[in-house]
Amino acid sequence: MWKTFYIKPNEIGILYHRSDFKKILQPGTYTYFGRHWQVKTSDLNQPSAQIENLELLLRSHPDELQQHVLTIRTAFNQAALVRWGQNWVSIPPNQLRAFWRGFIEVESHLFNLEESLELPSSFVQQVRLIALTGLKKFQISEYEIGLLYVQNNFVRPLEPGEYAFWSVDKDVTVRTLSRIVPNPDFPLEDVLIEKHPDFVATYCEAVQLLSWQVAIVRYRGKVISLLPPTSRKLFWQGVEVEIIDISTDGRLPSPLVAELVEGSAEVRSLSCNCLHTQEVPTQHVGLLYVNQEFQGQLQPGIHAWWLFGRSYQTEAIDLRLQNMEVSGQDILSKDKVPLRLNLTAGFRIQDPLRAKNGLSDISGFLYKELQFALRGAVGERNLDALLEDKGAIDRSISEYIRQKAADYGIEVDSVGVKDIILPGEIKIILSKVVEAEKAAQANVVRRREETAATRSMLNTAKVMEDNPVALRLKELEVLERIAEKIDRIQVNGSLDSILTDLIRINPQ
Repeated sequence: MWKTFYIKPNEIGILYHRSDFKKILQPGTYTYFGRHWQVKTSDLNQPSAQIENLELLLRSHPDELQQHVLTIRTAFNQAALVRWGQNWVSIPPNQLRAFWRGFIEVESHLFNLEESLELPSSFVQQVRLIALTGLKKFQISEYEIGLLYVQNNFVRPLEPGEYAFWSVDKDVTVRTLSRIVPNPDFPLEDVLIEKHPDFVATYCEAVQLLSWQVAIVRYRGKVISLLPPTSRKLFWQGVEVEIIDISTDGRLPSPLVAELVEGSAEVRSLSCNCLHTQEVPTQHVGLLYVNQEFQGQLQPGIHAWWLFGRSYQTEAIDLRLQNMEVSGQDILSKDKVPLRLNLTAGFRIQDPLRAKNGLSDISGFLYKELQFALRGAVGERNLDALLEDKGAIDRSISEYIRQKAADYGIEVDSVGVKDIILPGEIKIILSKVVEAEKAAQANVVRRREETAATRSMLNTAKVMEDNPVALRLKELEVLERIAEKIDRIQVNGSLDSILTDLIRINPQ
């Protein structure tokens, strides 16, 4: 019995007899006698050779296999890259792989993973766009630095470029840091400083502070960081570090106040947790307490202190004349009349330290004492006395409050009752009293004027009785008044006869 096998031009065959390997068949036609022959073909467009019992065949038929097959064996610490044509494949450790020779160019490259996990740059360019199992690729931009970690342990920095690393049995990661940002978030800074001094010396500026030191870090003249005592921090090289000793005095000089407190919003946000600031306006004075002890007065301006190691309390005291209103005080007068009064007072602080040390609440103290003084002044007087002499209340309150305030360095400039508000029924009664008084005064004035008018008329009559000419002039005046009320007068005869007829004078 004869069996014929045809191997296509793009194929290769493996001849078996009763499952025993015999030979490798090139493309063509083959005839064998017997029914136990069989051929397994492989497509040469896929160079990977799937050969059963490859390990055994390499021992029994090494020459036959080596002539047609490229075999690659990787140890536990090796990996390999195989290229056929434009394609690549990766082979992990402890593998035996075979590839057909001849149809497509095949080449292999073996790598010792104990020596280096990094793929040489010549291979990185070739496999850039190909996904390969067990190989990680990284791109470091021109403005970045990469930190290579193997099994979470820092190995070395990576300059800008393309990299690939074998990660078949180890975890390989790369953390990129921007070189544009002078203070990036370095991972595990303490470990880098202690375990990798070469990296720190080459790329970084390390700042380590003692318990009495603070640091200001600037980049291109701009503040980028404020470091508290005992801190450690890494920056890229190129920053400027100013270390300040705060063991004796934590106060900032004026140039630093202008830079840190009055600077840009970014700088102010950095300093808000590091500085205690106090602005003292003009016509004010500031009081400074350090660790609960008074240290001195502050002149107008902006002041700042480092917070570390000390506690600060500051307060700005207004030295200008201030007003206080004591409104809506319901008080009974001596004659039990309920009154509502509004009081205003002007004061200024003469001795800020005395006032602050003696009083916890200056305004509250003055308000309470003004209330007491007002109640005492009103409660000792009747309503009539209060209404007749309002200034007496002011004087009484002023004498009381000035002495009280002077004990705490406060000068009371003026005190005055603005309003005395009476109940509705009291207002009605007072209105009637005033109305009666004014009516009586009006009657007196009216009688006085009537008497004066009567006396004047009597004197006029006596003059006209003794002087006919004066009487005649009075008659003419009366006639003139009458004529003013008449629209038209018709005269018949002479004016003398008219006057004679209208007014007849008794010669007696």
